[in-house]
Amino acid sequence: MLRIVTIVFAFLVGAPWVIAQAGIEEKPQQVIYLVRHAEKVSGTDDRNPPLTESGRARAQHLAYVLGEAGIEKIYSSDYARTRQTAEPLADKLNLQVESYDPRALGELAQQLRQISGRTLVVGHSNTTPQLVELLGGESGAPIEEKVNTIDCI
Repeated sequence: MLRIVTIVFAFLVGAPWVIAQAGIEEKPQQVIYLVRHAEKVSGTDDRNPPLTESGRARAQHLAYVLGEAGIEKIYSSDYARTRQTAEPLADKLNLQVESYDPRALGELAQQLRQISGRTLVVGHSNTTPQLVELLGGESGAPIEEKVNTIDCI
């Protein structure tokens, strides 16, 4: 059974939001947590901005929330904001963050379907809903961002 879990980094609420569940034939249970990166520095021409202080705090909170969830693999696009969102949990669990190309989501979805256990994928507001769909779920409502931010693609 495959369960897809998306955690939306809302500005006021940091609670998990389960947006889709889909079954897969007779495999060991698989749970995939999909998150959008935490708040990034905005108002800059930098195409690879880091997290803000609030974003770093939210990444620490994510490590707290998922620290006992049994995460075995962590994937992140190779942008500063996504890696910085994933790193506190990876450090806590002594795991390596594996990079993926957000322009090749079909390949990532195929790779994710092949593994069992619990996995975290840190992405972007314009890639996470698409990945949910590629994994068989419904994308749900658009993930809102602050004004004047730059998407990854």
